[in-house]
Amino acid sequence: MRREVLAPVLLGVVLLCGWAALAGGGSLLLPTPGAVAASLASNLSDPAYWGYVWLTLVEAFGGALLGTAVALPLAVLIHRSRWAAAAVNPFLGATQAIPAIALAPLLVLWLGFGLVPVVVLCALIVFFPILISAVVGLRHVDGDVVDAGRIDGASSARLLLHVELPMALPSILGGVRNGVTLAVTGAIVGEMVMGGVGLGTVLTVQRQSSDTAGMFATILVLAVIASAAYALIHLWERNSRIIESLQRTREAS
Repeated sequence: MRREVLAPVLLGVVLLCGWAALAGGGSLLLPTPGAVAASLASNLSDPAYWGYVWLTLVEAFGGALLGTAVALPLAVLIHRSRWAAAAVNPFLGATQAIPAIALAPLLVLWLGFGLVPVVVLCALIVFFPILISAVVGLRHVDGDVVDAGRIDGASSARLLLHVELPMALPSILGGVRNGVTLAVTGAIVGEMVMGGVGLGTVLTVQRQSSDTAGMFATILVLAVIASAAYALIHLWERNSRIIESLQRTREAS
């Protein structure tokens, strides 16, 4: 645990010192850490800024929930049906050749500007990594455990809810963890392309006014949001692995 805390702190100090040296030397057009800290403090003390933060959170996590709600049932269908897997797999590969940002103009035409198209864009971005991780997790469930459940008379739905999904949960959460961080990026890109009043709009205004310190401060807020979500889901994933290991130990004994 000490290493897990100390290593990133040391790396952060090194990066901060390097940043300060580059900004202070004038070799790059970078704001100093002090200027970014002052801009961040000013932003966080403004109640209106928290409204921008809240809207970006709604867009990102709303899109993540929507993408997950579509990806998980489809993953179960692909896992249970060879016909569904054969039919869907080629199209899934094709969809990854299309950048999500390229769909933004179409979403504007279909859904207009504002919150809804940004949420849909975030859902499209997170959909594929969550789907793949869920399919992989379900396919790697111990077949002996599933067969034992069938012998005991468990229904297909009961096996899915009480055996397959819990055992695949670490893999599913790994996909969700990556998807949520991508959703934050999707929310910002969506606001810049399709309109909105979140942190993407703040970044656009700061860019137009050449406020580099403000841009760094807003990017730092976004990094904290994504890192916090990543850490929380990683903790959930870690706990699920521990629970799964305990269950296997009890079954073996």
